[in-house]
Amino acid sequence: MNRAAVGIAAVILSFWISIIAVAATHPMAQSDSQGSITDRTVTWPTAEQWRRVLLLEDYNTRVVILSTTLLGGAAGMVGSFTLLRKRALMGDALSHATLPGIGLAFIAATVMGGNGKSLPILLLGATLTGLLGMGAILLIRNLTRLKEDAALGAVLSVFFGAGVALLGVIQQMTAGHAAGLEAFIYGKTASMGAMDAKLIFGAAVVCITMCILLFKELKLLCFDEGFAGSHGLPVVSLDVGLMALVVVVTIVGLQAVGLILMVALLVIPASAARFWTEKMWRMAIISAVIGAVGGMVGAGISALFSKLPSGAMIVLVCASIFLLSLIFGTARGVPLRLIRRLRLNRSVDRQHLLRSIYEVLESSNSLPTKGLSEPRPIPIGELLTRRSWSRGRLMREIRRAQRNNRVEVVDEGVLFTPRGREEASRLTRQHRLWELYLITHADIAPGQVDRDADAIEHVLEPKIIAELEALLATSVTDVPASPHTLSAIPSKTAL
Repeated sequence: MNRAAVGIAAVILSFWISIIAVAATHPMAQSDSQGSITDRTVTWPTAEQWRRVLLLEDYNTRVVILSTTLLGGAAGMVGSFTLLRKRALMGDALSHATLPGIGLAFIAATVMGGNGKSLPILLLGATLTGLLGMGAILLIRNLTRLKEDAALGAVLSVFFGAGVALLGVIQQMTAGHAAGLEAFIYGKTASMGAMDAKLIFGAAVVCITMCILLFKELKLLCFDEGFAGSHGLPVVSLDVGLMALVVVVTIVGLQAVGLILMVALLVIPASAARFWTEKMWRMAIISAVIGAVGGMVGAGISALFSKLPSGAMIVLVCASIFLLSLIFGTARGVPLRLIRRLRLNRSVDRQHLLRSIYEVLESSNSLPTKGLSEPRPIPIGELLTRRSWSRGRLMREIRRAQRNNRVEVVDEGVLFTPRGREEASRLTRQHRLWELYLITHADIAPGQVDRDADAIEHVLEPKIIAELEALLATSVTDVPASPHTLSAIPSKTAL
């Protein structure tokens, strides 16, 4: 596990430990009405509070939890495509680009005598500047030599800076009431009402439906844009459509988690789902489920612990699921990948050992007939000259091969078992097929080909081996001669 993963794990674990420790040091909460409004302690909820939250008995709790669940599901599904499209931070740039739109919408509505804090007006302004930010990113990327990450950084910082400046102007205005606009920066889930829930529901349905209907096209766009264009798919339109889905999810998520934390709902669920599967459709479903569970559990925790902000709790719950996926993921989990790498390294070392024994016997014309044990043991010192291994490493590999019934150790020497001899013959033949192919078709010098063949021979598929056999006109069972001598190299006309 790398340092970044360890850091993420430490932050998440320390947060949850601090929450439990604070709750354990305070008495059971009685009711909010019995405490002072200046009391900022975090108390453990009563059984009655647990029941009311779990059964969704309170109207506000139902609205908040259902809204954040839908938002998390939609963001998770859309985020799975943007992650594979390598535009994971597009949502971050777009969310920051909405802030000046909120400020401009408030100023315009107030100047015209309307309600500057009307949510539809504010979201309309956020949508316009969000689309403007998306267009700025695409223009910078397509019309200049700057990479997309530079365009994202420029748009994010410039638009967010403009939004902060507009909020400063709003604070100096005599007309209008600007209090509460900062909630769009950090989110204010508890203030959501029925209209917000309907808006999120509609946006979630639209985003999920579009992802399902355009799944094949978006999948092709994410994995091979050039191939998609060659088959007549409207790549630009699909790209703009995907970004439009990101804009929709980002806009409706401002009220729940805020523009700063909105990127977490687009990135973390999709990243966590990547550890569980290699299939795109499974990844989209798992990502949507993780986002929905993160929104539901995070909002539920905030309802139980009223002093904890909902947006931050939603992100932390998603991050906790990400950490669990990082460790226990069945497709790309870190421990599983380490185990696979260890098994592969051991398999490669065993193959190198068996091939070295075979080559020693071949060089001394001591290869026996198939199925018989070797006539003489190969001294350990002679094997050391074949591999750049230490004696300790060589002995470890010999012991492993002995446990796997590949070799026998007799009088400080090594003998093949029938099974080991058959495998060594196959491995040596496979290695030399690659050497001959690289020499004759890749114009690699015979003295340099051994290392190149070592790098690829361990992942050969049977189909590729069959093609090499046909190209090199070798027998199915015979081992070709070593290509390190010029006389053993077939001419290209013979191939």
